Amino acid sequence: MAIRDLLIILGDQLDRESPLFIGAEPSQDCIWMAEVREESTQVWTHKARIALFLSAMRHFRDELREKGWRVEYREIDARPATLADELRGTIVRLQPDRVRVVEPGEYRVAQALRQVCPALDVVTDTHFLCTNEEFTKHRQGRKQLRLEFFYREMRRRYGVLMDGDQPAGGDWNYDSENRGTFGKGGPDTVPAPATFTPDTVTRKVLHQVNDLFASHPGELRDFDWPVTPVDAESALHDFLDHRLPSFGKYQDAMWTAQPFLYHSRLSSALNLKLIHPRRVIAAAEERYRSGRAPLAAVEGFIRQILGWREYVRGVYWLYMPAYAASNALGAHQPLPRFYWTGDTDMQCLRAAIGQTLEFGYAHHIQRLMITGLFALLLGVEPKQVHEWYLAVYVDAVEWVELPNTIGMSQFADGGIMASKPYAATGKYIQRMSNYCSGCQYDPSQSTGAKACPFATLYWDFLMRHEERFRTNQRMLMQMRNMERMRPAQRAAIQEQAESLRQTLTDAG
Repeated sequence: MAIRDLLIILGDQLDRESPLFIGAEPSQDCIWMAEVREESTQVWTHKARIALFLSAMRHFRDELREKGWRVEYREIDARPATLADELRGTIVRLQPDRVRVVEPGEYRVAQALRQVCPALDVVTDTHFLCTNEEFTKHRQGRKQLRLEFFYREMRRRYGVLMDGDQPAGGDWNYDSENRGTFGKGGPDTVPAPATFTPDTVTRKVLHQVNDLFASHPGELRDFDWPVTPVDAESALHDFLDHRLPSFGKYQDAMWTAQPFLYHSRLSSALNLKLIHPRRVIAAAEERYRSGRAPLAAVEGFIRQILGWREYVRGVYWLYMPAYAASNALGAHQPLPRFYWTGDTDMQCLRAAIGQTLEFGYAHHIQRLMITGLFALLLGVEPKQVHEWYLAVYVDAVEWVELPNTIGMSQFADGGIMASKPYAATGKYIQRMSNYCSGCQYDPSQSTGAKACPFATLYWDFLMRHEERFRTNQRMLMQMRNMERMRPAQRAAIQEQAESLRQTLTDAG
């Protein structure tokens, strides 16, 4: 059969309403999908992340075939295949008149596809609510990019949480109401999240991943992620019914052995395009309008999707490829080995990393203010931090993970995304969690045997970058506190910080 259009569907483009289908015909066009080792080995990828992509892709493939589509599909095996090589071979074999793809989510993939097919027809991705061209226009004429202004623009544009031309409740942002802690008693009973028992397709994938990627980090015994649109819709309803009302207040809180708390577990389904962000945003707003969820909770949740998610994608495509090499703070320390094992005597890091290796998941504060904060204060090379986040989280795709890591977490872009680094001592962790309870380190001490490494490294970080941050208006109080330290105290902190860095380097 002669092929008119070869329609490329990438692993994070499993959109049942993809613009690729507009004008396409099963009788004339062919869909191409490929599982290749390259996509699982460019970083040392968590088994659960590999399994999620493969299972979701195969479910989509089966749906397409049931609808009458011809799907050229390559299942993964032990061969060191690349996406480019597989596509090139398919084009030579099928000789399509045209090759089409929705905008790839990763710069590397976009470049590879272009090299194989210079005449590639790239279609605007309608899954997102702000196109790359629109974000570029938003950037023009501004001294700085800031989420808050972009977010307000998106609220007005789509009429989300708006009462006429004013924000619902009178304020744009209710973040001040969303910093609650559980106190010593911990969270109330949190309903178990919706479960997604692996079906035949998923079980086969789990077996293959364990076989082909045995040395990779992570576990699959608890694999339980949405892999179809039906699953994603179930996860959405579970969040709306059982978590959204408390999400706002406790979205930054952490607790031992409570990996999910009031969070949605929707990020992977959104990033694979199993569910549309408009659907999620509208469902959340309806809960506020009907009085079933408080405004602060709904606004905080919507800000993450309509604001932050769209914002980081805009930053990624505006500044790539140079953005990936950003290292404004000159950080060159190697990533500690315990990031891959969880084997550390710091309880907060052991909890966050252990949870990550078990489930392929940690919520945004665990990522930003535990694993990310420690890497920032230690001075880890940003590229290594980026590659770790891309490897270990099931929801990681580069357009969202890279700016979050390079810009927000590590401040390696020098302030493009955020006006200040998210630097804090262990006292923040102590306030927001129970991780410090029973830990051998004391968050109030920065030197000595019981000194919390976060406290030691925090002050050392401010000293190392004193010139850069002295004039940063948002860091004036932090810098003044540091400047009050006696010379002997500063020297002792710097000595202990250097000893800690050397110990971690020697440990591999």
